[in-house]
Amino acid sequence: MDNISNFYYNFINTWCEGAQGNATLISIGPIQIGSLSTGVHMFLDFTSEVESLLKAALERRGFNVYMEGVNSLALETSPHADLASSVAFRLAPVLKKSPVAIASEIHKALSKSFDLVDRVELKGPYLNFFINRKFLSSVVKQAQVGDPWKGKMAGSVIVEHTSANPDGPLHVGHIRNSVIGDTLVRILRKAGCTVDAEYYVNDMGRQTAMVVWGIDHFKLDGSKADHAIAKVYIAANKEAEKNPLVAQEVAALIQHYESGDDPAVAKKFVWAAEYAIGGILETLRRMNISHDSFHWESEFVRDGSVYEIIKNLEKTGLTVREEGAFQLDLSRFGFDKKMVLKRANGTTLYITRDLAYHRWKAAHSEREVDILGSDHKLISAQLRTALKLMDIREPEVVIFEFVSLPTGSMSTRRGKFISADELLDEVEKQAFIEVTKRRPEETEDFRHEVARQVAQGAVRYDVVKVSADKATVFDWTAALDFDKLSAPFIQYSHARACSILRKAGTPAQFNSDLLTGENEIALIKKISEFDSVIERAARDLKPHQLATYARELAESFNIFYRYSPVIDAETEVKDARLALVNASRNALRETLDTLGIPALETM
Repeated sequence: MDNISNFYYNFINTWCEGAQGNATLISIGPIQIGSLSTGVHMFLDFTSEVESLLKAALERRGFNVYMEGVNSLALETSPHADLASSVAFRLAPVLKKSPVAIASEIHKALSKSFDLVDRVELKGPYLNFFINRKFLSSVVKQAQVGDPWKGKMAGSVIVEHTSANPDGPLHVGHIRNSVIGDTLVRILRKAGCTVDAEYYVNDMGRQTAMVVWGIDHFKLDGSKADHAIAKVYIAANKEAEKNPLVAQEVAALIQHYESGDDPAVAKKFVWAAEYAIGGILETLRRMNISHDSFHWESEFVRDGSVYEIIKNLEKTGLTVREEGAFQLDLSRFGFDKKMVLKRANGTTLYITRDLAYHRWKAAHSEREVDILGSDHKLISAQLRTALKLMDIREPEVVIFEFVSLPTGSMSTRRGKFISADELLDEVEKQAFIEVTKRRPEETEDFRHEVARQVAQGAVRYDVVKVSADKATVFDWTAALDFDKLSAPFIQYSHARACSILRKAGTPAQFNSDLLTGENEIALIKKISEFDSVIERAARDLKPHQLATYARELAESFNIFYRYSPVIDAETEVKDARLALVNASRNALRETLDTLGIPALETM
């Protein structure tokens, strides 16, 4: 909490001078999406060659009709080829020819000089491209090194995630936000971006004011900080239901904190928020999640940004006053409900301060990403519309549906929730049972440590494996299944590769041309896909694509191991297969690391 405390207590001591953000990003040029080759032949190199061949062929035929946007050549993986192009379908309406005839003309115009392409087959309207032996051998050889791979996607990115209210612990509903956000941070960094993972602290809302009131009237117990805060928050809400005066006192606290006229009240707000966030960060660390920067709502009140936002929105001519409240009328953009910017008593709302925060993010990055639950769809759409009115760059928003447990819904206010700590405790407990079944001879400390890392991976993977726009139910039984396509299955695949290499060693020399079996080739191709998966997931902000790749990679490795004897093979074949095991180990480790899941060497 030092990076929060140092900033914020200095801020309190210079109350009237205003606060500045505590994160600085270095601009490194506009974001570019292209080849991520770093001298290693990976799938993007093959894709780049196919694109060049197609474009040259189109130019030779005079088919200079290019579609804008990603993948204008209609390239995609196919069960019938390593890459297939259906560009003939796109050109048919323009050229007034059949797709089959167009594909045939393109095929004839293709260069016969290839580097990584083995052959191009014409199948009706489709052009099928196949990887050659040089590519396969290069993948195996280069993957022996095991150095962390990094792409060349340029740009500074701010990813805001978690940002849970400081009124209690994270619950199961928060976990998906945190895991999706942290995984995207890792993917974007792996793709080559400079990323700042930010937590936006809601220190000016009614929830925090209710906590402050609760601490003044109820004693914090000795439980974990965020849990202790939740108890006083729940008690305060119960008291408010019985006593109408509580609401008035809470409103007065909000006014004092926003106006800055009472430093004693300010210190109470800061202390309460920091205390709660301290507990939240402990939980996040259990899930291998961290933040680089913390920004507080009140920063943007103290430095005047919020009032500049209000003035700028007044200039649009769309603001109105109703019952004393200052509001933005967005009805012409399809919003029935007006956006309240300032209450009748003069205090601002979360959305007003959030607009100021987004203006700051737009000025300090070249790409900004918000991770938000589906219950924020409306407010997020309003926010983006208001930013557009002020010519401020809009954020890219990842909306996720909620993860739940069979026990049902959760509510912090009423005290009916299952905390993330409780979930992690239960998953670790079950993981310990599973690890003990498999390794009863190991020490208890060993089994607990493996269980902790298995549980961490199980929770993260089970949450991120499903596309964000789909709701999911966390089932710890399935999540901890070592034999199914779960995180433990992927971790165990990495551990198995490590075990093989401990027994047999990594060969100093090998002939990768001996890897000709169907399962061997399939595994090499799967290893090569890592860069293209990272690029696509970073571009589209879809971390589940990497989770799918991890599962497919582990499955491909296990199929290879099942049908291709390694240690018992003849010497030259053994060396080649050991090299493939090593390449697989490195690829699995890189994939697990990017997912934030421990790559265990023994389980």
